[in-house]
Amino acid sequence: MKSVFTFLLFTFFFAPVYAQTSTDLILTIKPDHDNWVYKVGEKAKFKVQVSQNATAAQPIKLKFQIGPEKMKPFKSDSVTLTSNEFTIEGYTLTQPGFLRCTVTSEWNGKTVKSLATAAYSPELIKPTINLPAGFSEFWKKSVSGLAKIPLNAKMELIKESWTESTNVYKVSFQNIHNSRVFGMLTMPKKEGKYPVVLKVPGAGVRGYKGDMSFADKGVISLEIGIHGIPVTMEPEFYTTMSNGPLFGYNTLNLDNKDTYYYNRVYLGCVRAIDFLVSLPEYDGNKVAVYGGSQGGALSIVTAALDKRVNYLGVYYPALSDLTGYLHNRAGGWPHLFRDSNDGKQNTKDKLETAEYYDVVNFAKQLTIPGYYSWGYNDETCPPTSMYAAYNSITAPKELAIYKETGHATVPDQTKAMIGWLVSKLKNP
Repeated sequence: MKSVFTFLLFTFFFAPVYAQTSTDLILTIKPDHDNWVYKVGEKAKFKVQVSQNATAAQPIKLKFQIGPEKMKPFKSDSVTLTSNEFTIEGYTLTQPGFLRCTVTSEWNGKTVKSLATAAYSPELIKPTINLPAGFSEFWKKSVSGLAKIPLNAKMELIKESWTESTNVYKVSFQNIHNSRVFGMLTMPKKEGKYPVVLKVPGAGVRGYKGDMSFADKGVISLEIGIHGIPVTMEPEFYTTMSNGPLFGYNTLNLDNKDTYYYNRVYLGCVRAIDFLVSLPEYDGNKVAVYGGSQGGALSIVTAALDKRVNYLGVYYPALSDLTGYLHNRAGGWPHLFRDSNDGKQNTKDKLETAEYYDVVNFAKQLTIPGYYSWGYNDETCPPTSMYAAYNSITAPKELAIYKETGHATVPDQTKAMIGWLVSKLKNP
């Protein structure tokens, strides 16, 4: 492909899109379509603006890359500017996916970075992962086995965490492999029957305080950890676990679908629903699950495995279309097969296990309404992988795109998610 750089000599202001800035240099990028969406084969223009607050303007050296997200770029180059704007153009995609433009500059000892990502017919993105013939039977048998294990739930009121209207409890209950699920339960103090929501966590090893977004709205919520360890320890404990026995947990036993790390995790989420519906305060009617990243994946998985769930909310789901890299495009976090050329990850057993745990294959099983939300600039969960899962859903679904965002939510996005869940849980 041939790149064309048009240097603009006039000043034009663009609202910041995605930038990590030093104190005196700001880079912003904006595609020439307001919605950042293009048709396959259509060439995108990325307009870059440079703003410097130094006393005297000086030439600025920029490096840029443009190409499919997470893959080898079409073009990597550098340019020295004497004006404050330029345009990168002449590039497109020939298949549905995402074209990313990234610009960086070294400025006063810091790296300043900005990016923007153009969507190419994202509604046409199809998954690369296979659905194994034994998928449904495998998980049906696994959930049936879980049901035979006594719940053995424990609850402890945390007085220092309660509020005028909300009680907070430290809880745990039995899971498979003689492990337990630990979490924090928040419940309205007022006597009554309430719908319930499960919040499932993003990746990492950390403690939790409980999700206070729901109790004052008349909803019981449970926030769980996935690692079978208490969620109320000191931060140093989680650092030790993260750097020690739980380091790289998402690849543990990847060559065995019966013992892969996420087997206990997925079933632990179903067990959390067992706990919630066992509460005397549960209204016997409405159950929801939600989370982001790894939690977005677990939301889809839980709703697919447990028909007691009525609604799900999903931010930027991980573990989606893991085999994308084997088909020359971005795969989902944790990018298991990105470096598969060394032959260590791309084995028959590991690929088979991935098929049983890929969120795409759970998305295909969904039958309930869901609210989904992410941005195009996500560098952790590539939007190509997320659309592979979303486009596989045949159940009722709503998608809210906050195109400028990366792997994080903005306040309006969170407000919309909580509002959607509460409206579904509280309305007849």
